[in-house]
Formats: sequence, structure tokens, C-alpha cells
Amino acid sequence: MSRDEQLKQRWETVVQQLSAQFADGEPLDLDGIIYLIGLQELGQLHREFKKDEKVNLMHIAICRLLEPYGYYEFDFFDRDGWPHYKIKEELPPLKAGEQAVLMKEAIVQYFLEREYIS
Repeated sequence: MSRDEQLKQRWETVVQQLSAQFADGEPLDLDGIIYLIGLQELGQLHREFKKDEKVNLMHIAICRLLEPYGYYEFDFFDRDGWPHYKIKEELPPLKAGEQAVLMKEAIVQYFLEREYIS
């Protein structure tokens, strides 16, 4: 199986499992999955978030997902328990499709590491 086919198959598995668990089977999109990862990384699962906090949750997820690629590095937790990252290397200019592939690849790797998928 080619690398692209394997990524596609694993991505579909992530979408199916997360959608079944968190969205009553309605397929989650990329942003929805990034939001869930932000919630997981923050660890404050049982509270309401304001709009700006939801954006920050997605930022946390993106930083965490791109950390293994050398773009971000964990810096510290603030007094409210929010993780902060610093930029190690600027992301190269990517087209929208390339961005989506990079994020899907990073998400699949995130869930492989956590043994949520195999």
C-alpha cells in the first residue's frame, strides 16, 4: 500500500472513530478534529469555552501537532493550565491542499502514538 493510500485509510479511521464517539456519527471535519485535540491537550474537558478560547484551543492543537515536525516547541503552562508554545521554525508557504495533507498526516500520527488507531 502506498504512503498516500495508507494516510487516506488511517485518516478515514480517525474520522469514523471520532465522529462516532463525539458527533453521533455525523462526520467531523478537519477543524472539528483539531478542536477535539485542543480540548484533549488542555485537559479541561467539562467546561464551556468562550469563542476566543475555542480559537486558542485550536492553536494549542496545531502547535502540538506540528511540534514533532520542528515548527513549534512546548514552552510552559500558564497559571490557568493552558500550554504555551514557541515558534522554532516558520512554516513554509503551503497551498491549502498541502496544508490539509500536513495536518491530516500530523493528526494520524498523533492518534497512532496514543494507540487510538493502529
